[in-house]
Amino acid sequence: MASMSSDPAHRVQDRRRRTRWRDRRRELAGLVARRVAIGLPMLVGLSALVFLLAARSPFDPLAAYLGAGYQRTTAEQRESLGRALGFDVPWWQAWWSWAGDLLRGDLGWSRGYSMPVSEVFAERLPWTLLLSGTALVLAIVLALFWGTVAGLRPGSWSDRIITRVGVLVQAVPPFVLALGSVTTFAVILRWAPVAGAAEPGEPYTFGGVATHLVLPACTLALTQLPWLLLAVRTAVARARGSEPVRAARARGVAPATVVTAHVLPVSLAPLVTIVGARLPELVVGAVLVEEIFAWPGIAAALVASAQSLDFPLLAALTVATTAVVLLGSLLADSAYLFLDPRVSADV
Repeated sequence: MASMSSDPAHRVQDRRRRTRWRDRRRELAGLVARRVAIGLPMLVGLSALVFLLAARSPFDPLAAYLGAGYQRTTAEQRESLGRALGFDVPWWQAWWSWAGDLLRGDLGWSRGYSMPVSEVFAERLPWTLLLSGTALVLAIVLALFWGTVAGLRPGSWSDRIITRVGVLVQAVPPFVLALGSVTTFAVILRWAPVAGAAEPGEPYTFGGVATHLVLPACTLALTQLPWLLLAVRTAVARARGSEPVRAARARGVAPATVVTAHVLPVSLAPLVTIVGARLPELVVGAVLVEEIFAWPGIAAALVASAQSLDFPLLAALTVATTAVVLLGSLLADSAYLFLDPRVSADV
C-alpha cells in the first residue's frame, strides 16, 4: 500500500521537475535570442566605429607602415603607395569592404605582420586563452577557499585580515601589480623568468612555458581576486545564517557537509554573476599583463595594430574581444538561471 501511494507522489514530482526544466530551457532560449538581437548590432556598430576613429586619428598609417623609410620617399611615391595600400579610400568604404570579406570568412590582411589576420589569431590567441584561463581558474579557486574561510567566521581576525587585504589589492591598479611582481619576484628575488614564454632562442616546451606562466598568471589572478573573494565572503556569511543551514546543524549534520552541501551551492550564484561582470576587466588586465611580461598573446598584436592603424587587424581584435565578453556574460547569466530557481530570465 505504501508503495502504491508513493508512486503518484513520485510521478507528480517527476512531472514538476520536467516542467521546471522545460520552463528553464524556454527562458534560456529567450535570453539567448535577446542577447543575440542586442549583441549583433553592437558588434556591427563597434566595427564601423573602429574604422571611423582610426580614420580620424592624427597618425599617418603610411608613416607607420614605412617606418624609417618614410623620410626617404618623395611625395609622389607616398601618394602612389597610399593608393596601392588603400589609404585614400573613405573609412566607410574600407569598413564595408572589410565587413563583406568577413561574411565570406576572410578576416583580411594585416599590414603590420604581413600575414592574414586569421594567422595572427591562430598564432597568438591560444597564448592569451592559456594565460586568461589559468588566471581565472586560479582566482576562482582562491576566492572560494579564502571567501569561505572569512564568511564562516564573520568578524573574526581571519575575516578582518582577508577582507582588508582584498580591499587593499582592489585599490591597486593592475599595471602597478604587474610591475611590482616583475620587480620583486623576477628582478630582485629571481624566482621567476622576467618575460616571454621561453628563454631567448629556445623552443617552447611544456616545462618552460609552465615556468614562464606562473608569474603573469598569478599577477592577472590577483587583479581579479578581490571582487570574487568579497562576493563569496558575503554570500557565505549570508548563507551561514539561513534556515536550511540552521536546520542541518540542528539535525547533527557534520560541519564539513553543511559547508559543501548547503553553504557553497548557495554561494556559487553570486560568484558566477561577478565572474561574468568582471570579464571586461579580465580582458583589459590581460592586455596590460601581456605587455609588461612580453607574453606572446593577442595583446601585443592589439597594441601594434593601434599604433600602425592596421585597420583589418584592429577591427577584428576589437570585435573578437567584445564578442568574448558578451559570450562570457551570456554564459554567466545562463548558469545563474539554473543555479538559482528564484531568478527570472527577463534581464
